[in-house]
Amino acid sequence: MTTSELASSSRTQPVGPGSAAARKYRKGGARPLLDGPILRRALVDALRKLDPRHMIRNPVMFVVQVGSMLTTALFVQSLAGRGEASPGFIGGIAGWLWFTVLFANFAEAMAEGRGKAQADTLRKARREIQAKQLKEAARDAGYSLVLASSLRKGDLVLLEPGDFVPSDGEIVEGVASVDESAITGESAPVIRESGGDRSAVTGGTRVLSDWVIVRVSSNPGETFLDRMIGLVEGAKRQKTPNEIALDILLAALTIVFLLATVTLLPFSLYSVRAAGQGSVVTVTVLVALLVCLIPTTIGGLLSAIGIAGMDRMIQANVIATSGRAVEAAGDVDVLLLDKTGTITLGNRQATAFLPGAGVSSEALGDAAQLASLADETPEGRSIVVLAKHKYGLRQRDVKALGARFVPFSAQTRMSGVDLDGREIRKGAFDAIEAYVRAKGGQVPPEVRRTVEDVATRGGTPLVVVDGAKVLGVVELKDIVKGGIKERFAELRKMGIKTVMITGDNPLTAASIAVEAGVDDFLAEATPEAKLKLIRDYQKGGRLVAMTGDGTNDAPALAQADVAVAMNTGTQAAKEAGNMVDLDSNPTKLIEVVEIGKQLLMTRGALTTFSIANDVAKYFAIIPAAFASTYPALAALNVMHLATPDSAILSAVIFNALVIVFLIPLALRGVAYKPVGASSLLSKHLLVYGLGGLVVPFVGIKLIDTLLVLLHLA
Repeated sequence: MTTSELASSSRTQPVGPGSAAARKYRKGGARPLLDGPILRRALVDALRKLDPRHMIRNPVMFVVQVGSMLTTALFVQSLAGRGEASPGFIGGIAGWLWFTVLFANFAEAMAEGRGKAQADTLRKARREIQAKQLKEAARDAGYSLVLASSLRKGDLVLLEPGDFVPSDGEIVEGVASVDESAITGESAPVIRESGGDRSAVTGGTRVLSDWVIVRVSSNPGETFLDRMIGLVEGAKRQKTPNEIALDILLAALTIVFLLATVTLLPFSLYSVRAAGQGSVVTVTVLVALLVCLIPTTIGGLLSAIGIAGMDRMIQANVIATSGRAVEAAGDVDVLLLDKTGTITLGNRQATAFLPGAGVSSEALGDAAQLASLADETPEGRSIVVLAKHKYGLRQRDVKALGARFVPFSAQTRMSGVDLDGREIRKGAFDAIEAYVRAKGGQVPPEVRRTVEDVATRGGTPLVVVDGAKVLGVVELKDIVKGGIKERFAELRKMGIKTVMITGDNPLTAASIAVEAGVDDFLAEATPEAKLKLIRDYQKGGRLVAMTGDGTNDAPALAQADVAVAMNTGTQAAKEAGNMVDLDSNPTKLIEVVEIGKQLLMTRGALTTFSIANDVAKYFAIIPAAFASTYPALAALNVMHLATPDSAILSAVIFNALVIVFLIPLALRGVAYKPVGASSLLSKHLLVYGLGGLVVPFVGIKLIDTLLVLLHLA
């Protein structure tokens, strides 16, 4: 299949959250914040959420709803001529209270709707297909066609070019090119093969070339796609510990203000009778006072903020298994990052030939190239290319050489070639040293020093020998990614410690750590060492995040507070993590932390604004409600509002409209900048605290003026 055919076939597949359309959406181009279909669905859902069984989960808005129902009843009573105030005033208060409830529900429904839209997209990737079920793990064993829904965990299926993967599974035999655009949105095919960390396949993807035998790892309804659909639907999101704590605080404030407001009616009655003048405060005014006293702004937007945080994860192509994981990402202060593919580009390249004493650089390059002609690894190919560029060594006829190539093995840790009576080998220093000693030779001291120098510089030394004679060292370099050092510097400003994990020796690890700018490193890392490191940090009160894709990463992923598993990784890794990166990009961990920080920043900013703007409402409602009973309170009317009715109505209207204006901020999130906690607190107090104090004074005064001009109060 040609590249154009691959691209064409990919375009016909359903797209997932990582598609080009989704990326354009993330940049604000394809889907605006208030998307039409989502907007219509949210308006309907906002009405459905008026069910008291749903509203009682949010104590603040439940109180507002009860107040709306009470003032509506008082409005009906006033129409019958027995009202405590004019029908226009009571009806205006009731209408704006209902508006407050509806738009709080609308904000939550909008956040959920964006997740449901992603879920609808994912459902398109789920299809009922036929699968080639095998009785044993052999391609020629014969198969029977069955529906994918009839497959159970442990069943074996044969997948050939053009076949859709019927369910999640692990490849037990074969290698194939797989189109995963239905899940990740990426049109470029990927290689999946048995063994190692890239053996997992996902239901809904399609085999493009070759064949594989897959053992099904999930029962119907339990596949990764099914879990993703459930996870991205915001309505099923569980509240996080911080949200629960904030809910408790808001509920406590609501109860305190409710008790205070209830006592004001008998207190007003007593005061009026004792003084023999003034008027008793009405129930309508007390309801308006209560609604303006309690933190309705953050109460109305809290759920939307949390759900939108998960939605931003989905836009980044990361599926979070819970809101707790997203929130934990915002509190992370230690990042464990794998070196290869995360901090470095991943493919080591030959950069220099360093000959031993009495050996020319060209002779070393010639021997190294001969030993690498059959080496298909990136390192082997880079040695061939380097020798060709430096010394013009090219156009070697492998067959004419009559060479016998020795492949690399985990046991020998070296590879090479035998020809014309020569035995040329290249490999790790300790493996070559043992090989030379077995032949009665010794590694020269200058070569040993060269190996140490290369390792100290962060390179990987490959020693080349011809029989018992050591020719020199080939320096391999794993290049640190551009810009990664600056990213780590930003994380450091946020108080986050970065730790590089690598299997390299300590000298190599130390050199790369300095070049990349990480704060610490773990060399010669084993699964046990990773697990111990995470536990040690957690014992010190730190929250730890890490990425992984292999079965050997599963214990550490399970222990980490934020664990991002690669979608291309093993099933064990994905089950151990609490997030799955559909792009399988290890550096995504940095973006995950930024999104988590943004979630906490947004919640903190709007909580600060909500509490601050209540102050202005006190100056509007309290003088209006009680000035007739206590004339001295008229001095608190610093905004010089026209009448008591217009003051109270203006405060209630502003209380409702501010939720509407803050919905986009709750969904999009506060602009993220990598700053420390003290700087962030100062900024929030200045922008949202001071803003929360000033904006209501201006807004309530403008509304009051408008009501008077329109003769509505």
